[in-house]
Amino acid sequence: MLNSKELFKRRAQRNRSALRRKSTGKVRLSIFRSSKNIYAQLIDDENGVTVAAASSLEKDLRAALKTGADKAAAEAVGKLVAERALEKGLNEVVFDRGGYRYHGRVKALADSAREAGLKF
Repeated sequence: MLNSKELFKRRAQRNRSALRRKSTGKVRLSIFRSSKNIYAQLIDDENGVTVAAASSLEKDLRAALKTGADKAAAEAVGKLVAERALEKGLNEVVFDRGGYRYHGRVKALADSAREAGLKF
């Protein structure tokens, strides 16, 4: 029987392999959700470079948020990463939810990134 970490890795790998087939050279918006914070990165897989990143640990967000582990924090991080992507000239990305379900904090981050101007 597989444990939860191995199942998570399988889901993430399955998701990423589907994204590689569909991405056609687009930058990947990858998220990581911990119990206390949320992180987002824009990754260019062709060059192996992180183009932009944002997290709930940044000073301006930490001061404004009650905690880094709720939907409000996810919305703020999504908006911030979208602004940084648009500054770099990226407006189309592929959303990589990893092994997480698309609901709660993950969905809040994605929705706020869309509202801020990212297309995926």
